[in-house]
Amino acid sequence: MIKLFTSCIGKYKKYAIIAPIGIIFEVLFEVLIPFMMNYISDALNAEDMTALLSIGGLMVLFAILSLICGILSGVTAAKASAGFAANLRKKLFLKIQNFSFKNTDKFSTSSLITRLTTDVENVQMAFMMLIRGFVRAPIMIIMATTFAFATNVKLALIFVVALPLLAGTLILIISRAHKRFKTLLKVFDDMNAVEQENLIGIRAVKAFVREDYETEKFVAISERARDAHVKAERILIFITPIMMMIMFACVMAVIGFGGMMTFDDSGFDVVSLTSYLTYTTQILMSLMMMGMILVIVVISRASLTRIKEVLDEDIDIKDDTADENLIVSDGSIDFSDVNFSYSGDSDKNVLNNINLHIESGETIGIIGATGSAKTTLIQMIPRLYDVDTGSVKVGGHNVKEYKIKNLRNAVSMVLQKNVLFSGTIKDNLKWGNENATDEEIVEATKAACAHDFIMSFPDGYDTELGQGGVNVSGGQKQRLCIARALLKKPKILILDDSTSAVDTSTDKSIRESLKKIKGITVIIVAQRIASVGSADRVIVMDEGRIDAFDTPQELLKSNTIYQEVYNSQMKGAQQNG
Repeated sequence: MIKLFTSCIGKYKKYAIIAPIGIIFEVLFEVLIPFMMNYISDALNAEDMTALLSIGGLMVLFAILSLICGILSGVTAAKASAGFAANLRKKLFLKIQNFSFKNTDKFSTSSLITRLTTDVENVQMAFMMLIRGFVRAPIMIIMATTFAFATNVKLALIFVVALPLLAGTLILIISRAHKRFKTLLKVFDDMNAVEQENLIGIRAVKAFVREDYETEKFVAISERARDAHVKAERILIFITPIMMMIMFACVMAVIGFGGMMTFDDSGFDVVSLTSYLTYTTQILMSLMMMGMILVIVVISRASLTRIKEVLDEDIDIKDDTADENLIVSDGSIDFSDVNFSYSGDSDKNVLNNINLHIESGETIGIIGATGSAKTTLIQMIPRLYDVDTGSVKVGGHNVKEYKIKNLRNAVSMVLQKNVLFSGTIKDNLKWGNENATDEEIVEATKAACAHDFIMSFPDGYDTELGQGGVNVSGGQKQRLCIARALLKKPKILILDDSTSAVDTSTDKSIRESLKKIKGITVIIVAQRIASVGSADRVIVMDEGRIDAFDTPQELLKSNTIYQEVYNSQMKGAQQNG
């Protein structure tokens, strides 16, 4: 934990050092003010106006210096904590960016969002309190207690009894609170999941008139969060009343015993009692502050544990030993005895004994029933997942021999869920190649049958897309994603059911355009038999195995699954016609 803290301070270290130093001097000047009060009575008794003015001037000076040190500490602590949080958030985000799909599957999206926001904010607050309050409170207690003993040893014995009692109570309460706050943060994960799911699927919610159901679901999880919060806070609410009780007991003891001392010949007068009460207040307020700080530390400890879980996660897809200079030379693909399971359990394999060879430049279709592992198969090619056993080769080399960046730059993949980002159409297309010229962009969009509809917009390629591309249709979104993939000029282009939302005529035009691109291997995963009918060869998947791999013509003669799909779709097309 300490190593994580120090590694994220970075260039803000000087602010993290100045803040506690400023606090120390602030406390020193603050404690000196009541100490100087002890000399006022001597100056009054001696009727020494010069001494009285000098003492008063020093007290004013100490107050001003304390204020300046406090402001300096506050400003530098704010800079240090904000910088620390920025570095921590960046470190966390970069770690998540390097996650494989398997790593991402382990943590839910909502949980990762909570860790990037709420948990980082909790830790930031704790960090600020540690470099300010957690320095101020102990220093104040030590200094005020020292001056209290210097003023009157007998009265100071009150703190010898009170401080251990208070410390023991705090430790007992806080040790029990940690687990409850850890549970609370998990409930926050669930609540964020409900919120995220609702907002992403708001169109479906409205289309099916499920607002009431979604509201009930959110209210239920919100009440769970409330109950968890109350349960966590319930144990902490005892801190303030216990501390206040001890504080008032100490004040009453000081007033009682100190008041009696003013009547004897000990030299302890009313001015000394006033300054002593000030020390008492400083000590007890510092204890109150420590109690509140410890509450924040309890919460942040749970948050820091969750952050550390992400940072300590072992990324299962690494390229540390890969050849940085090795690039994909062609689009050939080889699977050799490949087995894969999402859980890592060989008894639950999703892919079983996959063997196939694809020549560079071929157009390959993949069909199969839902759940037959078509998408899983193609995700092995750009190494989105690693095989459990066997090997996958691209361009004659095992995918593990390439740097991930080099491999994925050679493989363009248009996923089932087409994702566009806020910005213009051109900005989104340049995700494929940030240095693409306007001519290259137009060429790619024409190949994807997207140029015409883009030009129908008043702003053409400068048309702003809403978040997720909400202002274009599903088919238009698919074509933009295909164009974006083509701009990479890949060796391998994978279309994972990426033309399902376009009409058959446009689908055919896209496939014909792809046929004209030389030296690119095209893999088309589809449900429609027409989408793979013009492929050089077709892979037929069945329950994680390759049932057949041949030309469409041969499959139509010999493969039962292909025949069934062909007959059902062609019969339906004839009936519709």
